[in-house]
Amino acid sequence: MLIKNQIYETVITDYTAEGQGVAHIEGCAVFIPNAIVGEKCTVRIEVAKKNWAAGKMVEILERSPHRINRVCPVAKLCGGCDLQHMDYAEEIRMKAERVRQCLNRLGGENLEKVDILAAADTTCYRNKAQYPVAAKNGKAYAGFFKAGTHQVTPNDRCGILPREMDDVKNAVIGWMNKNKVAAYDEANHTGLVRHIYVRRGAVSQQVLVCLAINGPAIPKASALIDELKKISGFATLVLSVNTKKGNAVLGDEFITLYGPGYIEDTLCGLNFRLSPRSFYQVNHAQAQRLYEAAISQAEITREDTVLDLYCGVGTITLCMAKAAGKVIGVEVVPQAVEDARDNARRNGMENAEFFCGDAGQAALELEKNGVKADVVVVDPPRKGLNADTIEALARFAPRRIVYVSCDPATLGRDVALLKERGYKVKNAMACDLFPRTVHVETVCLLSKLNTKQHIEINLDNGLHD
Repeated sequence: MLIKNQIYETVITDYTAEGQGVAHIEGCAVFIPNAIVGEKCTVRIEVAKKNWAAGKMVEILERSPHRINRVCPVAKLCGGCDLQHMDYAEEIRMKAERVRQCLNRLGGENLEKVDILAAADTTCYRNKAQYPVAAKNGKAYAGFFKAGTHQVTPNDRCGILPREMDDVKNAVIGWMNKNKVAAYDEANHTGLVRHIYVRRGAVSQQVLVCLAINGPAIPKASALIDELKKISGFATLVLSVNTKKGNAVLGDEFITLYGPGYIEDTLCGLNFRLSPRSFYQVNHAQAQRLYEAAISQAEITREDTVLDLYCGVGTITLCMAKAAGKVIGVEVVPQAVEDARDNARRNGMENAEFFCGDAGQAALELEKNGVKADVVVVDPPRKGLNADTIEALARFAPRRIVYVSCDPATLGRDVALLKERGYKVKNAMACDLFPRTVHVETVCLLSKLNTKQHIEINLDNGLHD
């Protein structure tokens, strides 16, 4: 067991899922923030357990050629960009390797390599921001939560956001301080403005502003609207009433104060309506590449029925509707389903249907009602597929499953479960939708084995007992 506060010399050999460096000292795995594979360094042990330890880099003895200076002054404090200490070449190598390792270790694959779609632009790419609001010495300010805390770190200019989003943040904070509008105090559940939520269309450049508030209304709304009108693209202002304690940003009640309550954007040649609760990939350029890859792999024909679980506002559903005979989307958020139906109408897609409900339960209900699916698309949240959804996929037995994942670990777990139910991984490709952060997206194609193939594979694996 390593000794706390002792300094050791070591070499970084790998990364954790959170992007920390991994070293092995005296047979113990040590996790070290801000380290890069290949670096030789000295490390002070800060946490010492029987099988693992956490350390802090003291000195870099041999510096990686991939190490660069951080461009953001609050990168170490902010919980957003974890990888500004390494160049982009090492970042995408790390992400592709993480996907490969998860599919091999958890999914039972034996992949030698996973390709990754690298981003052409690593700055100003996000089309959505959520700024928590706080106060200090009676003055409101906004920024981002420090990693692992609810302590708000101020940030004048975020490099992965379009400038208009920071302009909105500054306008709202200026209005709050001028009109003595209180920032939300999480500890005491007092104050009014909790979060400043901003969404911007990458093509339309329309800007949606939504204030999450701890109350039914805001004072001096006209003064705020006048300030927001000075910002390029400002199109609508919405209030989200959230008077509950907890971490949720948006509430269930939405009040439109200016504009239509939504913005529009274009993706894969289709026009989409986006409300505050609508799921929409935050990186427009990379999302388009990801969806094109997913659609290409699915090999959809005019005879196919496509089922899209976790469909959001129907982006990938409607993209596939252009090639399919029929598409069915399922989404649990009512506002997103309303947007999806509107998006189908505005794009003239008459072969698309949308249902509101939990993905697994809705899929099982559709299967009981005789719906057949030739291709199923799943794009679940970070926790992956639940048991109902895995069961529904097995009962549908589609020809192909296109799994779009935002967490390689749950993807690997679910791939193993789907392989037990007669599927085989045909292809996996990573896509970097979140440059400078540790997150990575993956599109994985699984194909249905015929009965004979499945029996032979089970016999080979000794699973027939």
